[in-house]
Amino acid sequence: MANLIEQIAYARGIAGEYIDASGQKVIISDECKLQCLKALGYNVDDQEALAEQYNQEQDALFVSGTEPVFVTTENKAIEITVRLTDNESNNEIEYYVVQEDGTKCQGKFYIDKNTRAYSRVVKGVEYIEYRTNLIVALPLGYHDITFKTCERTFEPMRLIICPRACYKPEEILNGNKVWGPSVQLYALRSEKNWGIGDFGDLKDLIINLAENGAGFVGVNPIHAAYPSNPESASPYSPSSRRWLNVIYINPENTFEFKNNEDAQKLVRSSDFQKKLNALRSVDYVDYTNVMKLKLEVLRKLFDEQKALFDNRTIRGKAYAKFKENGGESLKAMALYDAIMAHFYSNGENAWGWPVWRDGFRKYSDPIAKEWANLHEIDVEFYMYLQFLADEQLEAAHQAAKDSKMAVGIYRDLAVGVSEGSEEIWANGSLYCVKASVGAPPDPLGPLGQNWGLPPMDPKKLVENRYQPIIDLFRSNMQHCGSLRIDHAMSLLRLWWVPPAASAKQGVYVYYRVHDLVGILALESQRNKCLIIGEDLGTVPYEMKAILRDAGIHSYKIFFWEKSETDGGFISPKDYVEQAMSALSTHDMPTIEGWWSHSDLTLGRELGLYDDAAVQSIGNARTEDQQRILDSLHWHGVISDKVSRDAHNCPMSKELRDGMQIHMCLGNCALFSTQIEDWLGMDKPVNVPGTSTEYPNWRRKIAKNLSEVFNNREIKSLLKKMTEARLKASNRM
Repeated sequence: MANLIEQIAYARGIAGEYIDASGQKVIISDECKLQCLKALGYNVDDQEALAEQYNQEQDALFVSGTEPVFVTTENKAIEITVRLTDNESNNEIEYYVVQEDGTKCQGKFYIDKNTRAYSRVVKGVEYIEYRTNLIVALPLGYHDITFKTCERTFEPMRLIICPRACYKPEEILNGNKVWGPSVQLYALRSEKNWGIGDFGDLKDLIINLAENGAGFVGVNPIHAAYPSNPESASPYSPSSRRWLNVIYINPENTFEFKNNEDAQKLVRSSDFQKKLNALRSVDYVDYTNVMKLKLEVLRKLFDEQKALFDNRTIRGKAYAKFKENGGESLKAMALYDAIMAHFYSNGENAWGWPVWRDGFRKYSDPIAKEWANLHEIDVEFYMYLQFLADEQLEAAHQAAKDSKMAVGIYRDLAVGVSEGSEEIWANGSLYCVKASVGAPPDPLGPLGQNWGLPPMDPKKLVENRYQPIIDLFRSNMQHCGSLRIDHAMSLLRLWWVPPAASAKQGVYVYYRVHDLVGILALESQRNKCLIIGEDLGTVPYEMKAILRDAGIHSYKIFFWEKSETDGGFISPKDYVEQAMSALSTHDMPTIEGWWSHSDLTLGRELGLYDDAAVQSIGNARTEDQQRILDSLHWHGVISDKVSRDAHNCPMSKELRDGMQIHMCLGNCALFSTQIEDWLGMDKPVNVPGTSTEYPNWRRKIAKNLSEVFNNREIKSLLKKMTEARLKASNRM
């Protein structure tokens, strides 16, 4: 049994060992492998049934002749594995290629018997595995190839030809260094929004940033959430990563609002304005009431629209084209939101498909399809919302292009979706819903982490010819100049935690990293989208090399970039160029919070740290602060007005600004700052390890955007950062 488990685990990409955060080898137990295989649907409790299940998979592989997809890079040999009977291998084999643009070509070849590898007998017929090099020149893209032997015609194989590296904008290729803020879109304040930052704020932010020298603006994942369950607000636990979060729509910026006097009167009424002002004034986003007001007005606009379904109008044509491009995926997203809204309106428990009534738990269920036909207008409404969100994001992207930003918007691709998501509801067979993504034990999480996100099954990705991942990359490269891949290690491997197991009882499951990175590069080039890979934490050396060679920008956090010799902080000028550097992220305290140790005080209040831990971490941090002061003074970015003694050096504007200018003088192509650090805010936007204990993903910035960009001190900081970036680019 143990040998069989090991054999199947190897075939399914389950690692037998890994190197942990301390550099030690960890052997994954047979029991952990067994539980992972169980989550994948293997009958591990019956050895005979398990052997039969595995044998059927292997039989199908050999009988199929080829795998469903083959990925390679340009100017590289197309070396494909074929599995043939003895008679087939002795005769000529024909192949037919249909290129992506419809161009056709064909050829013939004989098998080189010296490439013989494995063999398998299936129902009395022996199939032998060979390697063959196809002599055919193909352009970059997605092609189909069909093999025909003397006995049969194989199912078409998708042949994907990828570029060697991802796209980089001309300014980055020319060595120019740029800066920009990474913002939590919901956290933006303005006089125009409805209590939450929106795509209109993003457009205004871009215009102001460009005027002050910024080259990009990063946003949190803006994936579709749950309009009927708005308090499920984490951008990293979305409903769908292909579609947008409709809460970011500004109803007043729509074509329909500008042509609807009744809606205008409603919004301008004293009662409605009172509600809006209340939502704007609070320091934490009130998702429920924001969504309630937006849906009220947006539904009114939809119900009273005139041009939307008239294909003779410009508006009608645009909407029709959007729906056509969205296809079945858009219909599924809209139906999911419509069903959830219906169930909630009836007072039912409706947080996600796992608790829905029988007949509604899959997109393919006939009862769900019948419901869609009966509630066509409700489904149409949610397609309309996606249309508006896409339109307003596109307007923000156009503002970045018009302002000639070097990069423009960078979007953030979350590592997965929540278990009750539309993405799993519509594509359940693609996911292993009995497992969850997380992280193995490390110093920051000694018990490991379980993020509650079901992983994609690598085998199913191949069987689907990578179309789901192509669609995912492609959709997230729309209306932006860059894409950040959260937890970029997911391209290589993910830590799977089986059900009822602790996070430390997980296993690493490997994906075909070269295939995924190749497809990422292909979509990057086609969409002219720079790629940033969030590669923090323990990163295998092989992955560092893969990301580097593929032109994917690394992620460098100042506080973690220390010399291995003396523990001092590495000078930013010694960072690698192909990277984005930052002082903080959404999972870390602000500069103010880190320096004052208020994050440790908060952690103690939330039960994350005891007094001993606060003392220990605080002492180590004070030592780090001393090294930072030494470095900043040595580099001359702060004056003697700032103390040289970390024990007697409160945070000041000069020190805070100096740290940001220090990073701008560095070698990384991109430097990411935060508006919170311009304002000296101390409260974090997210505290890892908490859920209801802290209002994560809700804290707003302290001032309206208009106040931020009218502030002389902030404008002075932005000017200095721009000058520092020019200096680092050797342009001053």
